[in-house]
Amino acid sequence: MSDTPLTSQRIRLENALRRATTSPVPRVWLAALLVGVLAGYAAIGFRLAIGGIQYLWLGETEENLFRFLQETPAWLIIAGPTTAGLVVGLWLTFLQPGNRAEGVADVIEARAVGAGRLPLWKGLGSAIVSIISLGGGASAGREGPAVHLGATLGSFLGERFGFTPTHLRTLLAAGAAAAVAASFNAPIAGVLFALEVVLGHYALRASGPIVIASVVGALLARIHMGSSPTFVIPEYMITSLADFPAFALLGVVSALVAMAFMATIMRADTLARQVSIPLWLRPVLGGLIIGAIGIWYPQALGVGYAATDAALQGQFGLVLLLSLIVVKTLATAITIASRFGGGVFSPALYLGAMTGGAFGLIIAQAAPEIAFSTHAVYAIVGMGAVAGAVLGAPLSTLLIAFELTGGYEMTVALMVAISIATALTQGLLGKSFFHWQLERRGLRLYGGPRWQILQTVLVQDFMQRVVDDENTPLQKLDEDDERLFIGDTLEKTLALFEASQHETLPVVQPSEHLEIVGTVSHADALRAYNEALVEASREEHE
Repeated sequence: MSDTPLTSQRIRLENALRRATTSPVPRVWLAALLVGVLAGYAAIGFRLAIGGIQYLWLGETEENLFRFLQETPAWLIIAGPTTAGLVVGLWLTFLQPGNRAEGVADVIEARAVGAGRLPLWKGLGSAIVSIISLGGGASAGREGPAVHLGATLGSFLGERFGFTPTHLRTLLAAGAAAAVAASFNAPIAGVLFALEVVLGHYALRASGPIVIASVVGALLARIHMGSSPTFVIPEYMITSLADFPAFALLGVVSALVAMAFMATIMRADTLARQVSIPLWLRPVLGGLIIGAIGIWYPQALGVGYAATDAALQGQFGLVLLLSLIVVKTLATAITIASRFGGGVFSPALYLGAMTGGAFGLIIAQAAPEIAFSTHAVYAIVGMGAVAGAVLGAPLSTLLIAFELTGGYEMTVALMVAISIATALTQGLLGKSFFHWQLERRGLRLYGGPRWQILQTVLVQDFMQRVVDDENTPLQKLDEDDERLFIGDTLEKTLALFEASQHETLPVVQPSEHLEIVGTVSHADALRAYNEALVEASREEHE
Protein backbone atom coordinates (compact mmCIF):
# COMPACT_ATOMS: atom_id res chain seq x y z
CA MET A 1 0.00 0.00 0.00
CA SER A 2 3.00 2.30 0.54
CA ASP A 3 3.53 2.49 -3.23
CA THR A 4 0.01 3.78 -3.88
CA PRO A 5 0.78 7.52 -3.48
CA LEU A 6 3.87 7.21 -5.71
CA THR A 7 1.89 5.29 -8.31
CA SER A 8 -0.86 7.90 -8.23
CA GLN A 9 1.67 10.71 -8.66
CA ARG A 10 3.31 8.86 -11.55
CA ILE A 11 -0.03 8.37 -13.29
CA ARG A 12 -0.92 12.05 -12.88
CA LEU A 13 2.48 13.05 -14.24
CA GLU A 14 2.09 10.74 -17.22
CA ASN A 15 -1.37 12.15 -17.93
CA ALA A 16 -0.05 15.70 -17.71
CA LEU A 17 2.81 14.89 -20.09
CA ARG A 18 0.40 13.19 -22.48
CA ARG A 19 -1.86 16.24 -22.50
CA ALA A 20 1.11 18.53 -23.04
CA THR A 21 2.40 16.52 -25.99
CA THR A 22 -0.97 15.96 -27.65
CA SER A 23 -2.57 19.36 -26.98
CA PRO A 24 -2.21 22.01 -29.69
CA VAL A 25 -1.80 24.75 -27.06
CA PRO A 26 2.05 24.63 -26.81
CA ARG A 27 2.30 24.68 -30.60
CA VAL A 28 -0.08 27.64 -30.80
CA TRP A 29 1.99 29.58 -28.25
CA LEU A 30 5.19 28.77 -30.14
CA ALA A 31 3.55 29.85 -33.38
CA ALA A 32 2.41 33.09 -31.69
CA LEU A 33 6.02 33.81 -30.73
CA LEU A 34 7.09 33.35 -34.35
CA VAL A 35 4.16 35.45 -35.54
CA GLY A 36 5.25 38.24 -33.19
CA VAL A 37 8.74 38.18 -34.69
CA LEU A 38 7.49 38.14 -38.30
CA ALA A 39 4.76 40.75 -37.81
CA GLY A 40 6.99 42.97 -35.69
CA TYR A 41 9.76 43.07 -38.27
CA ALA A 42 7.19 43.44 -41.03
CA ALA A 43 5.73 46.55 -39.33
CA ILE A 44 9.21 48.01 -38.84
CA GLY A 45 10.14 47.26 -42.44
CA PHE A 46 6.85 48.73 -43.63
CA ARG A 47 7.60 51.99 -41.83
CA LEU A 48 11.17 52.17 -43.17
CA ALA A 49 10.00 51.38 -46.70
CA ILE A 50 7.60 54.34 -46.61
CA GLY A 51 10.57 56.52 -45.70
CA GLY A 52 12.49 55.04 -48.61
CA ILE A 53 9.80 55.98 -51.12
CA GLN A 54 9.61 59.44 -49.58
CA TYR A 55 13.38 59.77 -50.04
CA LEU A 56 12.99 59.13 -53.77
CA TRP A 57 10.49 61.98 -53.85
CA LEU A 58 11.91 64.58 -51.45
CA GLY A 59 15.38 63.34 -50.51
CA GLU A 60 14.26 62.95 -46.86
CA THR A 61 13.20 59.90 -44.85
CA GLU A 62 11.95 61.63 -41.69
CA GLU A 63 8.22 61.77 -40.94
CA ASN A 64 8.28 65.57 -40.71
CA LEU A 65 6.68 65.69 -44.14
CA PHE A 66 4.78 68.96 -44.06
CA ARG A 67 7.85 70.96 -43.00
CA PHE A 68 9.79 69.59 -45.98
CA LEU A 69 6.90 70.40 -48.31
CA GLN A 70 6.82 74.03 -47.15
CA GLU A 71 10.18 74.49 -48.89
CA THR A 72 9.39 72.30 -51.92
CA PRO A 73 8.44 73.66 -55.38
CA ALA A 74 4.76 73.28 -56.28
CA TRP A 75 5.50 71.05 -59.28
CA LEU A 76 7.39 68.60 -57.09
CA ILE A 77 4.60 68.53 -54.51
CA ILE A 78 2.15 67.55 -57.26
CA ALA A 79 4.61 65.12 -58.85
CA GLY A 80 4.90 62.94 -55.73
CA PRO A 81 1.28 61.78 -55.31
CA THR A 82 0.71 61.74 -59.09
CA THR A 83 3.70 59.51 -59.82
CA ALA A 84 2.83 57.28 -56.89
CA GLY A 85 -0.71 57.11 -58.28
CA LEU A 86 0.56 55.93 -61.65
CA VAL A 87 2.64 53.15 -60.09
CA VAL A 88 -0.23 52.15 -57.81
CA GLY A 89 -2.70 52.13 -60.70
CA LEU A 90 -0.51 49.87 -62.82
CA TRP A 91 0.14 47.55 -59.87
CA LEU A 92 -3.57 47.26 -59.07
CA THR A 93 -4.44 46.64 -62.71
CA PHE A 94 -1.86 44.00 -63.54
CA LEU A 95 -0.49 42.49 -60.31
CA GLN A 96 -2.89 42.87 -57.39
CA PRO A 97 -5.53 40.14 -56.83
CA GLY A 98 -8.92 41.78 -56.42
CA ASN A 99 -7.59 45.05 -57.91
CA ARG A 100 -7.48 46.82 -54.55
CA ALA A 101 -5.31 47.10 -51.46
CA GLU A 102 -6.79 45.44 -48.38
CA GLY A 103 -6.95 46.58 -44.77
CA VAL A 104 -8.44 46.00 -41.34
CA ALA A 105 -11.95 45.33 -42.67
CA ASP A 106 -10.57 42.41 -44.67
CA VAL A 107 -8.94 41.00 -41.54
CA ILE A 108 -12.29 41.12 -39.74
CA GLU A 109 -13.96 39.48 -42.75
CA ALA A 110 -11.33 36.70 -42.79
CA ARG A 111 -12.01 36.02 -39.13
CA ALA A 112 -15.78 35.95 -39.66
CA VAL A 113 -16.18 34.09 -42.95
CA GLY A 114 -12.75 32.98 -44.10
CA ALA A 115 -11.81 30.67 -41.19
CA GLY A 116 -8.91 33.00 -40.43
CA ARG A 117 -7.28 32.65 -43.85
CA LEU A 118 -5.69 35.54 -45.73
CA PRO A 119 -3.81 34.87 -49.00
CA LEU A 120 -0.11 35.66 -48.64
CA TRP A 121 0.44 37.28 -52.04
CA LYS A 122 -2.61 39.50 -51.67
CA GLY A 123 -1.33 40.65 -48.28
CA LEU A 124 2.17 41.37 -49.57
CA GLY A 125 0.78 43.15 -52.62
CA SER A 126 -1.48 45.30 -50.43
CA ALA A 127 1.52 46.27 -48.30
CA ILE A 128 3.51 47.28 -51.41
CA VAL A 129 0.62 49.40 -52.70
CA SER A 130 0.34 51.14 -49.32
CA ILE A 131 4.10 51.75 -49.10
CA ILE A 132 4.11 53.44 -52.51
CA SER A 133 0.95 55.40 -51.68
CA LEU A 134 2.06 56.73 -48.30
CA GLY A 135 5.64 57.33 -49.37
CA GLY A 136 4.30 59.37 -52.27
CA GLY A 137 2.20 61.62 -50.03
CA ALA A 138 -1.25 60.01 -50.15
CA SER A 139 -3.31 61.14 -47.17
CA ALA A 140 -3.96 57.96 -45.18
CA GLY A 141 -2.65 55.92 -42.25
CA ARG A 142 0.05 53.29 -42.08
CA GLU A 143 -1.38 51.24 -39.21
CA GLY A 144 -4.28 49.63 -41.12
CA PRO A 145 -2.02 48.18 -43.85
CA ALA A 146 0.48 47.08 -41.17
CA VAL A 147 -2.30 45.28 -39.29
CA HIS A 148 -3.38 43.52 -42.49
CA LEU A 149 0.22 42.50 -43.22
CA GLY A 150 0.73 41.17 -39.68
CA ALA A 151 -2.56 39.27 -39.79
CA THR A 152 -1.62 37.81 -43.18
CA LEU A 153 1.67 36.53 -41.79
CA GLY A 154 -0.15 35.07 -38.77
CA SER A 155 -2.63 33.30 -41.05
CA PHE A 156 0.16 32.04 -43.32
CA LEU A 157 2.14 30.60 -40.42
CA GLY A 158 -0.99 29.05 -38.88
CA GLU A 159 -1.77 27.24 -42.13
CA ARG A 160 1.80 25.95 -42.31
CA PHE A 161 1.42 24.54 -38.80
CA GLY A 162 -1.82 22.86 -39.88
CA PHE A 163 -4.00 24.47 -37.21
CA THR A 164 -7.79 24.34 -37.02
CA PRO A 165 -9.86 27.41 -37.97
CA THR A 166 -10.17 28.35 -34.28
CA HIS A 167 -6.41 28.52 -33.84
CA LEU A 168 -6.00 30.16 -37.25
CA ARG A 169 -8.25 32.98 -36.09
CA THR A 170 -6.16 33.32 -32.94
CA LEU A 171 -2.93 33.62 -34.93
CA LEU A 172 -4.63 36.04 -37.33
CA ALA A 173 -5.41 38.26 -34.34
CA ALA A 174 -1.92 37.69 -32.90
CA GLY A 175 -0.37 39.04 -36.10
CA ALA A 176 -2.64 42.09 -35.91
CA ALA A 177 -1.69 42.65 -32.27
CA ALA A 178 2.03 42.47 -33.01
CA ALA A 179 1.64 44.93 -35.88
CA VAL A 180 -0.24 47.44 -33.70
CA ALA A 181 2.30 47.02 -30.90
CA ALA A 182 5.24 47.56 -33.26
CA SER A 183 3.59 50.46 -35.11
CA PHE A 184 2.56 52.40 -32.01
CA ASN A 185 5.11 51.05 -29.52
CA ALA A 186 2.00 50.06 -27.59
CA PRO A 187 1.86 46.39 -26.51
CA ILE A 188 -1.19 46.69 -24.23
CA ALA A 189 -3.16 48.48 -26.92
CA GLY A 190 -2.10 45.83 -29.44
CA VAL A 191 -3.63 43.10 -27.30
CA LEU A 192 -6.89 44.94 -26.75
CA PHE A 193 -7.17 45.95 -30.41
CA ALA A 194 -6.83 42.32 -31.50
CA LEU A 195 -9.42 41.13 -29.00
CA GLU A 196 -11.84 44.04 -29.33
CA VAL A 197 -11.74 44.73 -33.08
CA VAL A 198 -10.42 41.62 -34.81
CA LEU A 199 -11.73 38.71 -32.73
CA GLY A 200 -14.64 40.45 -31.05
CA HIS A 201 -14.25 38.47 -27.81
CA TYR A 202 -11.87 38.04 -24.86
CA ALA A 203 -11.53 34.27 -24.58
CA LEU A 204 -8.66 33.10 -22.37
CA ARG A 205 -7.56 30.58 -25.00
CA ALA A 206 -6.88 33.43 -27.43
CA SER A 207 -5.48 35.93 -24.94
CA GLY A 208 -2.21 34.12 -24.18
CA PRO A 209 -0.91 33.82 -27.77
CA ILE A 210 -2.04 37.36 -28.57
CA VAL A 211 -0.18 38.75 -25.54
CA ILE A 212 2.97 36.88 -26.55
CA ALA A 213 2.88 38.21 -30.11
CA SER A 214 2.11 41.77 -29.00
CA VAL A 215 4.95 41.87 -26.47
CA VAL A 216 7.42 40.49 -29.03
CA GLY A 217 6.31 43.07 -31.61
CA ALA A 218 6.70 45.94 -29.12
CA LEU A 219 10.11 44.72 -27.94
CA LEU A 220 11.39 44.56 -31.51
CA ALA A 221 10.11 48.09 -32.16
CA ARG A 222 11.85 49.38 -29.04
CA ILE A 223 15.10 47.64 -29.92
CA HIS A 224 15.23 49.02 -33.45
CA MET A 225 13.19 52.26 -33.28
CA GLY A 226 13.60 53.40 -29.67
CA SER A 227 11.26 53.37 -26.68
CA SER A 228 10.09 56.99 -26.60
CA PRO A 229 6.38 57.75 -27.17
CA THR A 230 5.26 58.57 -30.70
CA PHE A 231 4.22 62.09 -29.67
CA VAL A 232 6.26 64.22 -27.25
CA ILE A 233 3.80 66.56 -25.60
CA PRO A 234 4.41 69.59 -23.37
CA GLU A 235 3.76 69.69 -19.65
CA TYR A 236 0.07 69.59 -18.87
CA MET A 237 -2.32 68.93 -16.02
CA ILE A 238 -6.04 68.89 -15.33
CA THR A 239 -6.44 71.61 -12.75
CA SER A 240 -10.15 71.49 -11.91
CA LEU A 241 -13.23 69.31 -11.98
CA ALA A 242 -14.82 72.17 -13.91
CA ASP A 243 -12.96 70.86 -16.98
CA PHE A 244 -15.06 67.71 -17.14
CA PRO A 245 -18.20 69.30 -18.62
CA ALA A 246 -15.91 70.63 -21.33
CA PHE A 247 -14.48 67.14 -21.89
CA ALA A 248 -18.02 65.76 -22.20
CA LEU A 249 -18.90 68.46 -24.74
CA LEU A 250 -15.69 67.65 -26.62
CA GLY A 251 -16.90 64.05 -26.81
CA VAL A 252 -20.06 65.24 -28.56
CA VAL A 253 -18.09 67.41 -30.98
CA SER A 254 -15.67 64.52 -31.65
CA ALA A 255 -18.59 62.23 -32.52
CA LEU A 256 -19.81 64.77 -35.10
CA VAL A 257 -16.32 65.04 -36.62
CA ALA A 258 -15.95 61.23 -36.70
CA MET A 259 -19.32 60.72 -38.39
CA ALA A 260 -18.61 63.47 -40.93
CA PHE A 261 -15.23 61.87 -41.67
CA MET A 262 -16.71 58.41 -42.25
CA ALA A 263 -19.64 59.73 -44.29
CA THR A 264 -17.32 61.77 -46.50
CA ILE A 265 -15.15 58.74 -47.24
CA MET A 266 -18.15 56.59 -48.10
CA ARG A 267 -19.70 59.29 -50.26
CA ALA A 268 -16.43 59.83 -52.12
CA ASP A 269 -16.11 56.10 -52.71
CA THR A 270 -19.68 55.95 -54.07
CA LEU A 271 -19.05 58.85 -56.45
CA ALA A 272 -15.76 57.32 -57.62
CA ARG A 273 -17.51 54.04 -58.48
CA GLN A 274 -19.98 55.94 -60.64
CA VAL A 275 -17.20 57.47 -62.75
CA SER A 276 -16.24 55.17 -65.61
CA ILE A 277 -12.46 55.47 -66.06
CA PRO A 278 -9.71 52.84 -66.34
CA LEU A 279 -8.50 51.50 -63.00
CA TRP A 280 -4.89 52.53 -63.63
CA LEU A 281 -5.96 56.16 -64.20
CA ARG A 282 -8.05 56.48 -61.02
CA PRO A 283 -5.12 56.93 -58.55
CA VAL A 284 -3.35 59.22 -61.04
CA LEU A 285 -6.26 61.67 -60.99
CA GLY A 286 -6.56 61.29 -57.25
CA GLY A 287 -2.85 61.99 -56.89
CA LEU A 288 -3.17 65.19 -58.92
CA ILE A 289 -5.92 66.47 -56.62
CA ILE A 290 -4.02 65.46 -53.47
CA GLY A 291 -0.89 67.17 -54.76
CA ALA A 292 -2.83 70.35 -55.48
CA ILE A 293 -4.19 70.28 -51.93
CA GLY A 294 -0.62 69.89 -50.67
CA ILE A 295 0.48 73.14 -52.29
CA TRP A 296 -1.76 75.13 -49.94
CA TYR A 297 -2.06 72.67 -47.06
CA PRO A 298 1.07 70.49 -46.89
CA GLN A 299 0.00 69.48 -43.37
CA ALA A 300 -2.72 67.30 -44.93
CA LEU A 301 -0.40 65.03 -46.92
CA GLY A 302 1.10 61.71 -45.85
CA VAL A 303 0.52 59.88 -42.58
CA GLY A 304 0.35 63.21 -40.76
CA TYR A 305 2.11 62.43 -37.49
CA ALA A 306 4.28 65.57 -37.68
CA ALA A 307 1.19 67.75 -38.09
CA THR A 308 -0.56 65.88 -35.27
CA ASP A 309 2.44 66.47 -33.03
CA ALA A 310 2.42 70.17 -33.93
CA ALA A 311 -1.25 70.39 -32.92
CA LEU A 312 -0.45 68.73 -29.60
CA GLN A 313 2.33 71.26 -29.09
CA GLY A 314 -0.08 74.15 -29.71
CA GLN A 315 1.79 75.35 -32.81
CA PHE A 316 -1.30 75.86 -35.00
CA GLY A 317 -3.77 78.72 -34.73
CA LEU A 318 -7.54 78.36 -34.59
CA VAL A 319 -8.20 79.11 -38.27
CA LEU A 320 -5.57 76.60 -39.42
CA LEU A 321 -6.85 73.93 -37.04
CA LEU A 322 -10.41 74.30 -38.30
CA SER A 323 -9.24 74.37 -41.92
CA LEU A 324 -7.17 71.21 -41.50
CA ILE A 325 -10.17 69.30 -40.12
CA VAL A 326 -11.99 69.92 -43.41
CA VAL A 327 -8.97 69.55 -45.69
CA LYS A 328 -7.68 66.34 -44.10
CA THR A 329 -11.15 64.80 -44.28
CA LEU A 330 -11.38 65.58 -48.00
CA ALA A 331 -7.79 64.50 -48.73
CA THR A 332 -8.27 61.14 -46.98
CA ALA A 333 -11.60 60.56 -48.73
CA ILE A 334 -9.98 61.25 -52.12
CA THR A 335 -7.06 58.99 -51.25
CA ILE A 336 -9.25 56.01 -50.37
CA ALA A 337 -11.72 56.58 -53.22
CA SER A 338 -8.81 56.74 -55.68
CA ARG A 339 -7.69 53.23 -54.66
CA PHE A 340 -4.50 54.31 -52.93
CA GLY A 341 -3.43 52.05 -50.08
CA GLY A 342 -3.71 53.20 -46.50
CA GLY A 343 -5.88 53.16 -43.40
CA VAL A 344 -7.95 55.55 -41.31
CA PHE A 345 -6.33 55.26 -37.90
CA SER A 346 -3.69 57.98 -38.34
CA PRO A 347 -6.18 60.36 -40.01
CA ALA A 348 -8.59 59.78 -37.12
CA LEU A 349 -5.87 60.65 -34.59
CA TYR A 350 -4.97 63.67 -36.71
CA LEU A 351 -8.56 64.92 -36.88
CA GLY A 352 -8.99 64.34 -33.17
CA ALA A 353 -5.92 66.39 -32.31
CA MET A 354 -7.07 69.23 -34.56
CA THR A 355 -10.60 69.07 -33.18
CA GLY A 356 -9.41 69.04 -29.57
CA GLY A 357 -6.92 71.85 -30.17
CA ALA A 358 -9.54 74.04 -31.84
CA PHE A 359 -12.09 73.21 -29.13
CA GLY A 360 -9.63 74.23 -26.41
CA LEU A 361 -8.91 77.58 -28.08
CA ILE A 362 -12.62 78.31 -28.59
CA ILE A 363 -13.47 77.42 -25.00
CA ALA A 364 -10.58 79.53 -23.72
CA GLN A 365 -11.89 82.53 -25.65
CA ALA A 366 -15.61 82.03 -25.04
CA ALA A 367 -15.57 80.80 -21.43
CA PRO A 368 -12.13 81.23 -19.85
CA GLU A 369 -13.58 80.34 -16.44
CA ILE A 370 -14.28 76.79 -17.74
CA ALA A 371 -11.09 76.02 -19.69
CA PHE A 372 -8.57 75.74 -16.89
CA SER A 373 -6.42 73.07 -18.56
CA THR A 374 -3.67 73.63 -21.08
CA HIS A 375 -4.09 73.41 -24.85
CA ALA A 376 -2.46 69.96 -25.01
CA VAL A 377 -5.06 68.41 -22.72
CA TYR A 378 -7.94 69.08 -25.11
CA ALA A 379 -5.89 67.98 -28.12
CA ILE A 380 -5.05 64.63 -26.46
CA VAL A 381 -8.65 64.05 -25.38
CA GLY A 382 -9.97 64.91 -28.83
CA MET A 383 -7.41 62.62 -30.45
CA GLY A 384 -8.68 59.65 -28.45
CA ALA A 385 -12.36 60.53 -28.84
CA VAL A 386 -12.41 60.83 -32.64
CA ALA A 387 -10.27 57.72 -33.12
CA GLY A 388 -12.40 55.69 -30.72
CA ALA A 389 -15.59 56.69 -32.53
CA VAL A 390 -14.17 55.90 -35.99
CA LEU A 391 -12.74 52.53 -35.00
CA GLY A 392 -15.59 51.53 -32.71
CA ALA A 393 -12.94 50.40 -30.22
CA PRO A 394 -13.09 52.57 -27.09
CA LEU A 395 -10.89 50.40 -24.86
CA SER A 396 -8.01 49.87 -27.25
CA THR A 397 -8.17 53.52 -28.36
CA LEU A 398 -7.98 54.62 -24.75
CA LEU A 399 -4.80 52.62 -24.25
CA ILE A 400 -3.32 53.67 -27.58
CA ALA A 401 -3.77 57.33 -26.55
CA PHE A 402 -1.99 56.53 -23.29
CA GLU A 403 0.89 54.73 -24.89
CA LEU A 404 1.30 57.17 -27.79
CA THR A 405 1.67 60.13 -25.45
CA GLY A 406 2.75 58.63 -22.15
CA GLY A 407 -0.17 60.55 -20.66
CA TYR A 408 -1.55 58.17 -18.06
CA GLU A 409 -2.84 61.07 -15.93
CA MET A 410 -5.49 61.65 -18.60
CA THR A 411 -7.41 58.47 -17.75
CA VAL A 412 -10.71 59.89 -16.57
CA ALA A 413 -10.82 62.72 -19.12
CA LEU A 414 -10.20 60.31 -22.00
CA MET A 415 -12.74 57.83 -20.67
CA VAL A 416 -15.42 60.53 -20.54
CA ALA A 417 -14.80 61.86 -24.06
CA ILE A 418 -14.19 58.49 -25.76
CA SER A 419 -17.24 56.85 -24.23
CA ILE A 420 -19.53 59.75 -25.22
CA ALA A 421 -18.11 59.99 -28.75
CA THR A 422 -18.32 56.22 -29.31
CA ALA A 423 -21.81 55.93 -27.83
CA LEU A 424 -23.16 58.78 -29.97
CA THR A 425 -21.58 57.40 -33.13
CA GLN A 426 -22.86 53.90 -32.48
CA GLY A 427 -26.28 55.24 -31.55
CA LEU A 428 -26.64 57.34 -34.70
CA LEU A 429 -24.77 55.16 -37.21
CA GLY A 430 -24.86 51.78 -35.47
CA LYS A 431 -21.43 50.76 -36.78
CA SER A 432 -17.74 51.54 -36.91
CA PHE A 433 -15.89 52.49 -40.09
CA PHE A 434 -14.69 48.92 -40.63
CA HIS A 435 -18.18 47.45 -40.25
CA TRP A 436 -19.51 50.14 -42.56
CA GLN A 437 -17.01 48.99 -45.19
CA LEU A 438 -18.10 45.37 -44.73
CA GLU A 439 -21.77 46.28 -44.92
CA ARG A 440 -21.17 47.81 -48.35
CA ARG A 441 -19.92 44.37 -49.40
CA GLY A 442 -23.12 42.79 -48.13
CA LEU A 443 -21.66 41.55 -44.83
CA ARG A 444 -23.18 42.79 -41.56
CA LEU A 445 -21.06 41.74 -38.59
CA TYR A 446 -21.91 44.32 -35.93
CA GLY A 447 -25.04 42.69 -34.49
CA GLY A 448 -23.38 40.16 -32.18
CA PRO A 449 -22.47 36.49 -32.75
CA ARG A 450 -26.04 35.34 -33.50
CA TRP A 451 -26.44 37.89 -36.27
CA GLN A 452 -22.98 37.12 -37.61
CA ILE A 453 -23.82 33.43 -37.85
CA LEU A 454 -26.96 34.21 -39.84
CA GLN A 455 -24.83 36.29 -42.22
CA THR A 456 -21.79 34.03 -42.58
CA VAL A 457 -23.13 30.44 -42.63
CA LEU A 458 -24.07 29.58 -46.21
CA VAL A 459 -26.39 26.98 -47.74
CA GLN A 460 -23.43 25.14 -49.27
CA ASP A 461 -22.13 24.50 -45.74
CA PHE A 462 -25.05 22.27 -44.68
CA MET A 463 -27.00 21.23 -47.81
CA GLN A 464 -27.50 17.61 -48.86
CA ARG A 465 -25.88 17.30 -52.29
CA VAL A 466 -27.48 15.48 -55.19
CA VAL A 467 -25.16 13.08 -57.03
CA ASP A 468 -24.96 13.76 -60.76
CA ASP A 469 -24.31 10.72 -62.92
CA GLU A 470 -25.43 9.39 -66.30
CA ASN A 471 -28.30 7.34 -64.84
CA THR A 472 -29.75 10.14 -62.69
CA PRO A 473 -29.45 13.50 -64.46
CA LEU A 474 -30.00 16.63 -62.41
CA GLN A 475 -33.59 17.85 -62.21
CA LYS A 476 -34.47 21.37 -63.30
CA LEU A 477 -36.77 24.00 -61.80
CA ASP A 478 -39.07 26.53 -63.40
CA GLU A 479 -38.50 30.25 -62.89
CA ASP A 480 -41.42 30.54 -60.44
CA ASP A 481 -40.41 27.62 -58.21
CA GLU A 482 -39.13 28.48 -54.78
CA ARG A 483 -35.49 27.55 -54.31
CA LEU A 484 -32.24 28.46 -52.61
CA PHE A 485 -28.86 29.19 -54.17
CA ILE A 486 -25.75 27.54 -52.76
CA GLY A 487 -24.36 30.95 -51.75
CA ASP A 488 -27.46 32.09 -49.85
CA THR A 489 -27.04 32.91 -46.19
CA LEU A 490 -28.59 31.09 -43.27
CA GLU A 491 -30.66 34.21 -42.62
CA LYS A 492 -32.25 34.05 -46.08
CA THR A 493 -32.75 30.29 -45.73
CA LEU A 494 -34.68 30.53 -42.46
CA ALA A 495 -36.72 33.46 -43.76
CA LEU A 496 -37.73 31.49 -46.87
CA PHE A 497 -38.73 28.45 -44.81
CA GLU A 498 -40.89 30.66 -42.62
CA ALA A 499 -42.51 32.40 -45.59
CA SER A 500 -43.08 29.29 -47.73
CA GLN A 501 -44.02 26.86 -44.93
CA HIS A 502 -42.07 24.15 -46.79
CA GLU A 503 -40.07 21.57 -44.87
CA THR A 504 -37.58 21.02 -47.70
CA LEU A 505 -36.31 23.35 -50.43
CA PRO A 506 -34.21 22.60 -53.53
CA VAL A 507 -30.78 24.17 -53.96
CA VAL A 508 -29.50 25.34 -57.35
CA GLN A 509 -26.35 26.83 -58.83
CA PRO A 510 -26.57 30.50 -59.87
CA SER A 511 -26.97 29.80 -63.60
CA GLU A 512 -29.64 29.96 -66.30
CA HIS A 513 -30.48 26.23 -66.15
CA LEU A 514 -31.64 26.11 -62.50
CA GLU A 515 -30.47 22.53 -62.09
CA ILE A 516 -31.01 21.11 -58.60
CA VAL A 517 -27.64 20.35 -57.01
CA GLY A 518 -28.93 19.64 -53.53
CA THR A 519 -31.68 19.99 -50.95
CA VAL A 520 -32.03 21.64 -47.57
CA SER A 521 -34.57 20.78 -44.91
CA HIS A 522 -35.80 23.16 -42.25
CA ALA A 523 -34.31 20.83 -39.65
CA ASP A 524 -30.91 20.97 -41.41
CA ALA A 525 -30.94 24.77 -41.29
CA LEU A 526 -31.88 24.88 -37.60
CA ARG A 527 -29.26 22.25 -36.80
CA ALA A 528 -26.58 24.26 -38.63
CA TYR A 529 -27.61 27.37 -36.70
CA ASN A 530 -27.47 25.61 -33.33
CA GLU A 531 -24.11 23.99 -34.07
CA ALA A 532 -22.63 27.33 -35.13
CA LEU A 533 -23.95 28.96 -31.94
CA VAL A 534 -22.40 26.23 -29.79
CA GLU A 535 -19.06 26.50 -31.60
CA ALA A 536 -19.05 30.31 -31.32
CA SER A 537 -19.87 30.12 -27.62
CA ARG A 538 -17.11 27.56 -27.05
CA GLU A 539 -14.53 29.67 -28.90
CA GLU A 540 -15.50 32.87 -27.09
CA HIS A 541 -15.55 31.47 -23.55
CA GLU A 542 -12.83 28.84 -23.30
